[in-house]
Amino acid sequence: MNATQLRRAFTSFFEQRGHTLVPSAGLIPHHPSAPLFTNSGMMQFVPYFLGEEPPPWARAMSIQKCVRLSGKHNDIEELGRTRRHLTFFEMLGNWSFGDYFKEEAIRWAWELLTEGIGFDGDRLWVTVHESDDDAEAIWHETLGLPMTRIQRLDKENFWEMGSTGPCGPSSEIHFDCGSEWGDEGGPAHGSGDRYVEFWNLVFMSQFRHPDRSLTDLPQHNIDTGGGLERWLMLLQGVPTVFDTDAVRPLIEVVEAVSGTRYGAGGRGDVALRVVADHARSISFLIADGVVPSNEDRGYVVRSAIRRAVTRGHQLGIERPFLRTMVERTIELLGDAYPELPGAAALVGDTVEREEHRFRQTLAAGSALLEGELAKGVVPGDVAFKLHDTFGFPIEITEEMATDAGVTVDRAGFDAAMAEQRARGKDARKGGSAEVVMETYRGLVDQHGVTDFTGREEHE
Repeated sequence: MNATQLRRAFTSFFEQRGHTLVPSAGLIPHHPSAPLFTNSGMMQFVPYFLGEEPPPWARAMSIQKCVRLSGKHNDIEELGRTRRHLTFFEMLGNWSFGDYFKEEAIRWAWELLTEGIGFDGDRLWVTVHESDDDAEAIWHETLGLPMTRIQRLDKENFWEMGSTGPCGPSSEIHFDCGSEWGDEGGPAHGSGDRYVEFWNLVFMSQFRHPDRSLTDLPQHNIDTGGGLERWLMLLQGVPTVFDTDAVRPLIEVVEAVSGTRYGAGGRGDVALRVVADHARSISFLIADGVVPSNEDRGYVVRSAIRRAVTRGHQLGIERPFLRTMVERTIELLGDAYPELPGAAALVGDTVEREEHRFRQTLAAGSALLEGELAKGVVPGDVAFKLHDTFGFPIEITEEMATDAGVTVDRAGFDAAMAEQRARGKDARKGGSAEVVMETYRGLVDQHGVTDFTGREEHE
């Protein structure tokens, strides 16, 4: 089953059970409690769960585009190093707003997986909250899942929207990938690579108060979420999400441009995966209106672009290539997300411009960083120079150091940053020329370095 077929199977199944297909929300959320980017399928439904607005439907489903590049839900550290993490992914989900509850949610999940899609039921494990006798009974007594494949956990199976707000127990569905992926023992005790969690069913039935007490909600809701790429990995029997038909075509583009073969292991594979993943994140963020800059969302997307270019440089790519990557991304996902083809020129022009600017300092910055990595530590002042002079976000320096097994003096970097801010503050108070220099630095970062050719052209 490929990505297109999985999307159709999911939506068809829940359409037959009275769910309204709600289009994916944009990646820039609008609720006051939201993080920088939409990072889960339920985010667009927050006003309904909080009781701020009445839901237009009793049952809903969606395939939500998600980005986890910042904040609490940030998969950067795992990206490229594990078999299942991405910074852009599609989240499959179904919701009930005061309509059905645990029995239907669990039963339909089982039916979809084993009958509608073709998962081997004998390889499925579930976890439930330690207090949730009802969920355990539905899995075991109603559906016949052996007790040996049902495990109870504590906080791992209790979902909360935040420090206060709606919450409730959950039941997670896991797939046993076999002994070659780690120790047995089920999700509670075995390897996370062996027992891959791929669908979470949340039974939203309680409210967490500031004093940490819990009370029952007046209506019970269902909130489920599962990563499409993980489902594909398990269904297609491939080692990682990067080997699925959703991502592998992008890795093939990087292979062709760099001449690096995927599957050799080590830093090369990590770099190939990061570039492929970021082509997707970058394309969707820019299409949804995020403009690269040095602040907030713009900083995140600029850092993602520079991370992709840096990883490409690591693979030996010495010419601009990101436009090719985002164009292939739009080809792959344009049918599922029509906003992408409509923004193709904007996305392509933006990454081309950003890559051109960063490449003006990339080679020198990379040489400096590689030299420090060979010494075993990256001093704080060097990390600051990479940031301030060469445009390397500190996150990229830290990631490259992690790859090499080297540490970065983050405290020293932070001190240098604080000192620069203090100088800038003092300069602004005194009207110093430093203000002008800060302005010029910002303009150079925004527009790039310009070569003066006046004498050659006019003399």
